[in-house]
Amino acid sequence: MKRILIIVVLLLGGYLAAFGQEFERMVFTAEDGTQLNYRLLRPAETAKAKKFPLIIFLHGLGERGTDNDRQLTWGGNMFLNPVNMEKYPAYVLFPQCPETAFWAYKDIPASYDALYAEEQMPAPFKAVKEMIDTYLTYPDIDRSRVYIMGVSMGGMAKFDMVSRFPEIFAAAIPICGAVEPSRLTGIEGVSFRIFHGDADPDVPVRCSREAYKALKEAGVKVEYIEFPGCTHGSWNPAFCRDDFMEWLFKQKKSRKYLR
Repeated sequence: MKRILIIVVLLLGGYLAAFGQEFERMVFTAEDGTQLNYRLLRPAETAKAKKFPLIIFLHGLGERGTDNDRQLTWGGNMFLNPVNMEKYPAYVLFPQCPETAFWAYKDIPASYDALYAEEQMPAPFKAVKEMIDTYLTYPDIDRSRVYIMGVSMGGMAKFDMVSRFPEIFAAAIPICGAVEPSRLTGIEGVSFRIFHGDADPDVPVRCSREAYKALKEAGVKVEYIEFPGCTHGSWNPAFCRDDFMEWLFKQKKSRKYLR
């Protein structure tokens, strides 16, 4: 009986060690000296795959700062769920935007109706791109399964990043984001899944509706999910969908789009 108990304890201890991982605190220094706080979750130690997806999560306005914590407010626990860590091992990056920045844009947009690209990427956002490039040199990262998602301000930044560098990403999930629809061309190799609440008072739902129409017209693989009565926090019902992670991890970039 005692031997059985010892074996159970050892097995349980191994399970907790494997799936009790946390996001590591990291700082990335870009070529221009810009320092970017970010959190890193590595694949579970029990994962047997030789190569893993890379996921980049871009947070919203309220999670900006320097504490290297707040960016995990929305979405962090979804990746720490032990079932998800077991079924969907990946490298997960949560960068934190500085308080004075707005990811892809120099300032908070006066209107969401014309979100054209900045001529030069703001320094923190450029640092995100350099960080992605650095991780893509890791031999155990699958370059055909690079995923990017973002909420609100991060959803806008996700659109911008994919529009600039479509060759990198296999899938993109913008949640209550916005983009100038005319920018959504030449990105046929990226699969999109867009979420928005139809009662969003902050980022109008028309932004995602128009993005969906533009992507469909451009021949991009896209799915649009709208939540009736949902206000700005449409990430909550999105993350609660049973197929959220399943859909994401099924996406793989075709060789003809890889560069």
